Amino acid sequence: MFKNILLWAVIGITLMTAFQGFNTGFNSSENTAYSTFLSDIKNDRLKTVDFKRSDDVIAVTRTDGTKYQTVMPIYDRSLMDDLANTNAVITGEPAESRSFLSQILISWFPLIVLIGFWVFWTRQMQGGGGRAMSFGKSKAKMLAPDQIKTTFADVAGCDEAKEEVAEVVDFLRDPSKFQKLGGRIPKGILMVGPPGTGKTLLAKAIAGEAKVPFFTMAGSDFVEMFVGVGASRVRDLFEQAKKNAPCIIFIDEIDAVGRKRGGAGFSGGHDEREQTLNQMLVEMDGFEGSEGVIVIAATNRSDVLDNALTRPGRFDRQVMVGLPDVKGREQILQVHMKKVPLAPDVDPMIIARGTPGYSGAELANLVNEAALFSARANQRVVTMNDFEKAKDKINMGPERRSMIMTEEQKISTAYHEAGHAIVGYLMPEHDPVHKVTIIPRGRALGVTFFLPEGDKISISQKQLEGKLASTYGGRLAEELIYGKENISTGASSDIQVASNIARRMVTEWGFSEHLGPILYKEEEGFGAPKVVSEATAKLIDEEVRKIIDRNYERARQVLVDNMDILHAMKDALMKYETIDMLQIKNLMERKPVGEPASWQDHNDNPPPSSADRTPEKTVEESPSPLEDSVADSQADLK
Repeated sequence: MFKNILLWAVIGITLMTAFQGFNTGFNSSENTAYSTFLSDIKNDRLKTVDFKRSDDVIAVTRTDGTKYQTVMPIYDRSLMDDLANTNAVITGEPAESRSFLSQILISWFPLIVLIGFWVFWTRQMQGGGGRAMSFGKSKAKMLAPDQIKTTFADVAGCDEAKEEVAEVVDFLRDPSKFQKLGGRIPKGILMVGPPGTGKTLLAKAIAGEAKVPFFTMAGSDFVEMFVGVGASRVRDLFEQAKKNAPCIIFIDEIDAVGRKRGGAGFSGGHDEREQTLNQMLVEMDGFEGSEGVIVIAATNRSDVLDNALTRPGRFDRQVMVGLPDVKGREQILQVHMKKVPLAPDVDPMIIARGTPGYSGAELANLVNEAALFSARANQRVVTMNDFEKAKDKINMGPERRSMIMTEEQKISTAYHEAGHAIVGYLMPEHDPVHKVTIIPRGRALGVTFFLPEGDKISISQKQLEGKLASTYGGRLAEELIYGKENISTGASSDIQVASNIARRMVTEWGFSEHLGPILYKEEEGFGAPKVVSEATAKLIDEEVRKIIDRNYERARQVLVDNMDILHAMKDALMKYETIDMLQIKNLMERKPVGEPASWQDHNDNPPPSSADRTPEKTVEESPSPLEDSVADSQADLK
């Protein structure tokens, strides 16, 4: 701190001195000629003469009261004798009293200071070891054991990862347990997983359970524009850690500094980042070692890390922290739900089933959004309806009740969504229909939600063909009601999703009898070689068409056989705009349809009726409601 203040003080003084010199030089153009001053001396027209200390400036007052100043161009030995013969009053310090050395110092002071500062800075940078002010000091934040309140109880949804790191906690608590058997605890643990899965939280829980100091730092904090600063920070970090051993060093996003070496940097590949990485390698497993210091790092790009960093002896253990399964999502929701008051109808398992692919951070955001919905409605507790609203907002965007739709467009959307729901409900091994809505969200005019009964590791051919049939249910409903010539473009996204599924069934998953279980996927990228012949490509197109046609006709037959249900579901959607599982079940069983569970809240804030709306804006394209669920299934199958 003191060095920083001193640095700015030196810079300030230098600038002030330089500006003063510039100002003096500028004002010198307004000075009176020295010859005029000599003429006034000769004619005895001077009242006072004041010698200044800087730049040989002389302030003069004449006997008539006028004032001016002049500058002595060269040293004038006879000046004082000539002034003594006048009646002028002489004040100030004469120029002859200043030594030659003092004149040099005054003239060259700014330059001398700048040169001295540059020499000082250069020596500090060359010396390293963190002496160049605070640039070489580690930016790691140290948390004492009493500051860390996080434990394994606060981490949910990653039981396998917790088991992997549990022995690190045992070692930090009782090192002799392992050392007496010749065991050696891993020096480094690399946590790998998608963003938001709890890697940082798990590292913090390790320190909280072990009750040891915790140093935390981001990988980008090591990198600076000055060469050698990153390596200096690594040395300083490990020096502090060794003084507080046993302890934990946590480096988040280590791929910022741990990328593979050998790339073309600013200095032939040996740039600042590589020097930092080299120093980290030495500190983790060099001659001196780092006993009692465990390094934990997190990244979602383990494929770009240098091999020397991930070898045994450094980060010799990799812990996968993946997306939670349905049971893990339920546990994570229960952890976050402890912070909000819940209504009795809230079921974490139902919410967990409806959130496949959610990370821990996204589930925390879901709970927060539900609490915000409850607060806007001035409720005292968070209800299941609030969680449904929050999930719909995250998945599809906020409701667009202000979108202007004509009555014909609403009816067409209702038939479209009803077609998806009816076919999906009757397809074998299809995900259950959870909710159908014709309230616009994002780019979609309506959405049909299918609620998986559990996480899917793989998916069968029967399930895929059921998805194909339900995907085309919306287009077929429009075709049956309005005729082929009046089908809208709202099914464009449905066609895209279905075509993608059918093509992958043929080219990747071996679900074609003629082509068999062979990979026919072409290489991607510009200039990539084509591995499929023209004849094979034609056969692939034919097989894809067969699969789509077969399931298209299945969906058509389902809707033809249940035309009365299609009309009834359209009427229910036009009345309530959103129908839930119970209403869908009653419709499919041809029973009377009651109000949805959230209808009371809906009536408190009713949307504008179609009669009150002016057709100012229309939407021609409605993405498929199955796009998200299909994408999740495809992700599981990769």
